[in-house]
Amino acid sequence: MAIEGEYAVEMVDLTKKFGDFTAVRDVTLNVRRGGIFGFLGPNGAGKTTTIRMLLGLLGPTSGRASVLGYDIVRQSEKIRESVGYMSQRFSLYPDLTVGESLDFYGRTYGVRGKRLRERKRFAVQMVGLEGRERVLARNLSGGWKQRLALGVAILHEPEMLFLDEPTAGVDPLSRRAFWELLYRLAQEGTTVLVTTHYMDEAEHCQDLALIHDGQIVVQGTPDEIKVKKMPGQVLEIDCAQPSMALGILRTIDLFDEVALYGALIHVVAEGVGAFRTQIERAFREAGVEIRSMEIIAPSLEDVFIANVRNKSELRG
Repeated sequence: MAIEGEYAVEMVDLTKKFGDFTAVRDVTLNVRRGGIFGFLGPNGAGKTTTIRMLLGLLGPTSGRASVLGYDIVRQSEKIRESVGYMSQRFSLYPDLTVGESLDFYGRTYGVRGKRLRERKRFAVQMVGLEGRERVLARNLSGGWKQRLALGVAILHEPEMLFLDEPTAGVDPLSRRAFWELLYRLAQEGTTVLVTTHYMDEAEHCQDLALIHDGQIVVQGTPDEIKVKKMPGQVLEIDCAQPSMALGILRTIDLFDEVALYGALIHVVAEGVGAFRTQIERAFREAGVEIRSMEIIAPSLEDVFIANVRNKSELRG
């Protein structure tokens, strides 16, 4: 039985080195029980390495951590008995049907007999695989493979789920359906830790940690992060010739950040509204038409980029 406490996961200065390369550096954070915790960052940021340490699949170089009250070094077997894990890549056997996959992995988790039949029925209904029990795993589309992997991960009624980039490479509709499943699981009391590099997915998490280059850049709820962790304000510009306009703004050299967001430009600076007249004049002289220009609430991407830049400047 897992040890009760406020936090499902606790990490203190968790570090992992591979030779001279530091993949995870001094990560300290807590994951509250219940709800969905998002671990957000680009590929190579250290998300998967952190999860593998929490599951006891990799030993930390230094620091300490616990999952559901179990120490990740001394009690890793207890952790794996108490959690469900879904890796980045589909790793189930392609030549097993949906039903055979659930049977095989259920028995692997120690679920047998009547309980296995009940859990299979629950998993199939939960992830929406009714009618596909005889379909080979290799013949499922990306979205349905993802559902099967989640069904396998919840067979043994884990207290917590670790999902590593579960929607990478999946179409938007399948991503949305998958997240609806995660909400249902969280509402029923399962703690979910999910890694992602999709900013829109991160918005739906109760708590977030943004990681870059193996370090936590910022953490909190999505609203806290956007309100309290954004250095400066964001001026959004809708204009003709955005690529040309981007070059003009960068030559002005007054802003903390200038970046394209689709066809729009975000300009970041403290008191950025004071630069409107200068921007208008520079665009007018270059013949760039401004359609609109207004200060907006920052997005998670704005906050992430600004904080990564600040950390880089401090290190420099």
